[in-house]
Amino acid sequence: MTPPRIAATTAATAATAANPRAPGQPAVRSSDDQPTRQPTLQPTLQPTPQPTPRPPVQSAHPAADLLAPVPGLAMVALSLAALASGASIRVTDPLLPRLAQAFSITLGQAAQAITVYAVAYGLAQLLFGPLGDRYGKYRVIAWACAASALSTAACALAQSHGALLLARLASGATAAAVIPLAMAWIGDVVPYAQRQPVLARFLIGQITGFALGVWAGGYAGEHLNWQAPFWGIAAVFAVAAALMQLMRRRLPARAVLAQAPAGHPLRRMQREFAAVLAVPWARRVLVTVFLEGVAIFGPLAFVAAHLHQRFGLPLSQAGAMLMLFAGGSLAFALNASWLVPRLGEARLVRTGATLMAGGLLGLAVAPTWGWAVPACAALGLGYYMMHNTLQTHATQMAPERRGAAVASFAACLFLGQSLGVALAGWGVDRAGAGWVLAAGALGLLALGWRFPKK
Repeated sequence: MTPPRIAATTAATAATAANPRAPGQPAVRSSDDQPTRQPTLQPTLQPTPQPTPRPPVQSAHPAADLLAPVPGLAMVALSLAALASGASIRVTDPLLPRLAQAFSITLGQAAQAITVYAVAYGLAQLLFGPLGDRYGKYRVIAWACAASALSTAACALAQSHGALLLARLASGATAAAVIPLAMAWIGDVVPYAQRQPVLARFLIGQITGFALGVWAGGYAGEHLNWQAPFWGIAAVFAVAAALMQLMRRRLPARAVLAQAPAGHPLRRMQREFAAVLAVPWARRVLVTVFLEGVAIFGPLAFVAAHLHQRFGLPLSQAGAMLMLFAGGSLAFALNASWLVPRLGEARLVRTGATLMAGGLLGLAVAPTWGWAVPACAALGLGYYMMHNTLQTHATQMAPERRGAAVASFAACLFLGQSLGVALAGWGVDRAGAGWVLAAGALGLLALGWRFPKK
């Protein structure tokens, strides 16, 4: 009997012979010979978790908002603020003889009230441009109107020439936000193709302010006291501030958009203005408006005093003559949509410069005060033909930095005005107003006819 171990070995040998395999291959087993295997557990595939759907990202200016109209009363509030700003700028022009008498100073020294206002107005643009971008232009204008009401009231309370200069310095700094930020705001909400007529209509408020300012200054200088017009301007600023705060809550989102750029404010401000100045056309526009401020506003500050001293006109009547400057400006604003496409920008600038030069020369050589009527009207019409073209370029010369661009434009205009008034005051004390008017006329001709096409 074969032992069990030997029998198993013999069976295994026989099975190997019956199923030869190549070296390295595993042995093939029959089904009866397969070891029992545990079933392999396959991992259960769970569905990949999907992220929770997010609501679609809303754009800064949704379609409904882009179509939402800006309330007309919002523009009226801006124009009212521009009226107060314009009156504040020009109110001291016919008051110069009265201020010189009240404080026992020369006419040139009295004109320092205009110079310090213009310096503060120009330098404050470096602050208000970035502030308008950061907090919203409409909101900043409303704040500035409230501050201007206080600073203008301080002018009325001044008891000395030095105190008046300090108050005018503060008044220029606070009022500086109104016109340039309003222009930049219009640039944000009005397409470029329609912008120039809209700007012209908005500036009706400023033009009216010019007219009321010179009239009120002249009338107060003749019949009241020199403080009275400052109280009136402060009241208008207060009303404008309240109305703008009310309208700001009704504006569509695109009209009150504020940006919160990162970085240190001073470095960011430096970068913003450096980027504007890096544009060659922007530099050309800024230089032109600076020289425009020198050539027109220096002589213009002494027109009322010139008429008063040369022809003996009462200050109220001399101020009324300057209202014709506003009348000429209003004529352009009402006809801008007709004039702009027919003349084109280059001819608008040259025609405007020629009209202004003719007006200043007419005032310089006028044999009677009646010449002041057409001369002042020509000054106003010519000024807005030239200046409105320049400020339209200001809203577009650096559109990605419109706040800084328009602030630079206004700063250059008023710094030019401050230099022009200082030079004109020096010239009036030494040579008389006639020579100053003639010099301004020649400067405007040279400037306007050298203005190039873009």
